Amino acid sequence: MAREPARFRPKIYPPPEFPPRRVPLFSRTPPAIFPPILGLLGLVAAMRLGIGKLGLAPGIGDLATGLVLPLWGFAMCIYISKMVRRISVIEDDLKVMPARAGLAAATMGGMVAAGLLSDLAPRPATGILVAMLVLHSLLVLLTVRTLAGLPPEARGVNPGWHMTFAGFVVAAPAAQSLGLPDLAGLLFLVSLPAAVAIWSVSLWQVTRHIPAAPLRPMLAFHLFPAAFLVMAASLTGHELLATVFAWALLVLLLAAGAALRWITVAGFSPLWGAFGFPLAAAATALLLQGGALGWAGLALLVPGLAVVPWIALRILRLWPGGRLAARTNAAEA
Repeated sequence: MAREPARFRPKIYPPPEFPPRRVPLFSRTPPAIFPPILGLLGLVAAMRLGIGKLGLAPGIGDLATGLVLPLWGFAMCIYISKMVRRISVIEDDLKVMPARAGLAAATMGGMVAAGLLSDLAPRPATGILVAMLVLHSLLVLLTVRTLAGLPPEARGVNPGWHMTFAGFVVAAPAAQSLGLPDLAGLLFLVSLPAAVAIWSVSLWQVTRHIPAAPLRPMLAFHLFPAAFLVMAASLTGHELLATVFAWALLVLLLAAGAALRWITVAGFSPLWGAFGFPLAAAATALLLQGGALGWAGLALLVPGLAVVPWIALRILRLWPGGRLAARTNAAEA
């Protein structure tokens, strides 16, 4: 009797574990929690600026700061506890594209937090800023090493690269607020060529192939470097550059708005966390310019007050129970 061809035989799966293995608490904390939290931090910064521009009492901005800063601190502590279990877990996370952007968002969140604290507690804010710059530098080195070990098809430039390689510019406004103008200028000069290089390569890539629908929300990351370059140029006295970048940012915003349906065609996913921070950063950058651009920033801030928390809530609700970790391929310590 002829044997059944191998391709028709049923696959053999390992038996399920019994009793089921219990994953240690926080051992699979997903880096995807950080982009929506970064969006909330950026929104608070934009809201405080908008309140000041309108001449309103700053109480609600201080209240929002007090709510969001502990959330970022809690998320950082949870991810650090994951790393304590197995330090190499960060390299496993860096192999996944969304996780690379998520880990960069963690340190960038600290940069924004330092800016929010600059008026209230300048000395702790300076310590946080320096610590985040050091950690972000180490993250860049680890990312480069991880990318070098990946296959060529996994090393392609993507919008998330802005978070890692141009993310230093997020610290420039905080550095200026803390009385470190030389550091702010250096961060601007370091980040500008990185952002321009990523924009140029990304534009060339778009002419060759269209991004897959599930990955299109990450295109929003292209906005935040432009927004922070506007802020950094304005705060360091490069007014002409600030104006040029501001109008370029406005063009990018209009293009993103026109393509919003195409960008979100795949439906909601944890990658929607990419929308929050660029939206808030763009509102802040335009508000700093004043005039017609300032009113455009205020008009952008109004929907942002609803959209950014809604996205953050939907993503963070997936965190308990491991659903967010499963959907974003988070590594386990």
